[in-house]
Amino acid sequence: MTILHIDSSARTEGSVSRDLSADIVAQLGGDVIRRDLTEALPQITETWVNANFTPADARDAAQRDTLALSDALVVELEAADTVVIGLPVYNFGVPAALKAWIDLIARAGLTFKYTENGPVGLLEGKRAIIAVATGGTPVGSDIDFATGYLRHVLGFVGITEVDVIAADRVMAQGAEAIANAKAEIAKLAA
Repeated sequence: MTILHIDSSARTEGSVSRDLSADIVAQLGGDVIRRDLTEALPQITETWVNANFTPADARDAAQRDTLALSDALVVELEAADTVVIGLPVYNFGVPAALKAWIDLIARAGLTFKYTENGPVGLLEGKRAIIAVATGGTPVGSDIDFATGYLRHVLGFVGITEVDVIAADRVMAQGAEAIANAKAEIAKLAA
């Protein structure tokens, strides 16, 4: 099995979501492709959009260079059987670094296509596990705009088997929230 391990916390030390995602990867075992989003990804720009909407066989060298990182991110995603995402909830949503990754991998013709019946994801047969940590936002509540959004985006590109392991409301529940999440991780190999 090949795992794409993505961490999106700005914190490299003391991050609950990083700790949980690392535990998930260790529990699953396999070959790991690592993508740490503390190494900032660029935001999409007009130049990127124009290159993306130019047919691949008509792109010039500058357009291919503009899309090179996005192409590499898509290749990482295509190579994975399982995607493990460390997701801290920032201000009720996903971190900007994760949103940048999403913008760079959601590519018509590569990870989804348009049909008469609407968009269809092209990355079927993959599993995703989201390790989410929140300070005070209850996961799955009306104020959690992160997990539903990420589940939707993954489904949009064809990854519909999505599990969420949550350590939510860590500021209020502390070690108990983390222990509950780790107990869920221990069940993954079962």
